Amino acid sequence: MKTIFNLNPMKSLYALTLSACMAIPTLACAEKAYLEITLKIDQQDRAAAGAVYTKYKQAFLTQIPGALSKELLIRDDDVQVLHGFANRKQAEDYLGSELFKKDVVTSLKPLMKADPEVRIYASN
Repeated sequence: MKTIFNLNPMKSLYALTLSACMAIPTLACAEKAYLEITLKIDQQDRAAAGAVYTKYKQAFLTQIPGALSKELLIRDDDVQVLHGFANRKQAEDYLGSELFKKDVVTSLKPLMKADPEVRIYASN
């Protein structure tokens, strides 16, 4: 009997992972999505924007279907909020939710110096 060994362990790992994802769907194999909202907020108003983030973070994580994470990124030029979702549709649905439209947007609107930039990224 002849035994053949695969000399490329990365290729074997990839094949094993791919076959596992096809045979047993799991969160590790599912599509994920990220909603990135970039806000132009003056330096003196960033503490207030941070308070809005803190106020609604737990509600986002517990009430929004598919919500996985929420991070506040403070940069020199702007503020970003990065939201993690189980899939792209759930990220899109969040933008139409009452929590986003009535609570978050209403609270942030007086602090914004321009319309926010909204991007959705999908990953596997």
